[in-house]
Amino acid sequence: MAEQNKKNEVEQIVERAVAQVLSAQLPQLQSQIARLVLDSLPAPATETGGPSHGSSSLVQAVSNIYAGSTQKEILRALLDNGSEYCSRIALFVIKAGAATGWQARGFRDDETVKDVPLEMAAGPVANAYENRVATPGNIAEMGKAFVDQFDGPADEQVLVLPLTLKEKVAALVYADGGDNSKLDSAALELLVLATSAWLEVSSLRKQAVKEEPPAARLESTPAPVQTISSFSDPFAAHSPKHVPVSIPETPAVEAPTEVVEVGAAHSSAAAAAAATDPLAGLSQEDAEIHRKAQRFARLLVDEIKLYNQAKVAEGRRNKDLYDRLKEDIDKSRGTFQKRYGSTAAATGDYFQHELLRSLAEDDISIMGANFRH
Repeated sequence: MAEQNKKNEVEQIVERAVAQVLSAQLPQLQSQIARLVLDSLPAPATETGGPSHGSSSLVQAVSNIYAGSTQKEILRALLDNGSEYCSRIALFVIKAGAATGWQARGFRDDETVKDVPLEMAAGPVANAYENRVATPGNIAEMGKAFVDQFDGPADEQVLVLPLTLKEKVAALVYADGGDNSKLDSAALELLVLATSAWLEVSSLRKQAVKEEPPAARLESTPAPVQTISSFSDPFAAHSPKHVPVSIPETPAVEAPTEVVEVGAAHSSAAAAAAATDPLAGLSQEDAEIHRKAQRFARLLVDEIKLYNQAKVAEGRRNKDLYDRLKEDIDKSRGTFQKRYGSTAAATGDYFQHELLRSLAEDDISIMGANFRH
């Protein structure tokens, strides 16, 4: 009964979010669903004897996922934050009908997840994949190879969740309670739902930016993002290192080439970055918070520009940009403050700086007399 109530709560949350935005166009639809999950989602009740997580904890977990700007960052955030609601968690990428391990958290050796594909023919894996629903089960249903490699949780209970993109299961998330039976099924369902929504929003935003006229794209310089080629292969950049012979393998040159290019770019820019980085004097943790805040501010302002291009052009001409975009600006400012207003990045005032840099083109008079400095 408790499990059914949690499932109903999840369904009601999604239905409310979708109902509020059905009349919008597709990019706006995805963006508003994502924001509703972040800003309005209450945490489900936990099982008796299970871990207790407040709504603030769950919202923070969703916020961490939404801080990612590339597929790799988003999926890592799902695993990092999902591990707070279970003892062991792993993500398996679906390719050619096979599920191969990508990354894991909480196992004795997380790398070994890349060597053991999931058995797709039966049990919770088959049900989650075929019916696109979170499916509980017993560890014995995961197959002998899986059990022999990883052993089973103390209570033998497991959970398999589908990560869907455009009505297609792109990956499966495995979770169990390990030695202490920590497994919050409802929280994990919400995090996977939030991840699916954010991956789709990110993809649609990048597609929309590509479709902008060249002059419009030159107006801003958003942070570099990883290209998503299509929904038919949403994890093209995340091919596992160890792929069984029976599973089609991404050409070996692809991953090493990417690593080499990233490494070369990093090394060639390292010296210059160290000399010009304003965050160089901060601790690594605080510097990372500042960088995430900068990226998030840029994302919010880019979103305003993307969905209000006519208003932006008129506001710049008439120097009343804030009056025309007040609702969007104030809502985005509130979202930014909610996430970073009480962190080390609060002193940076990044959202305000990004409004002036990107929206007002470094001319505060364009915002109008009612804009608060």
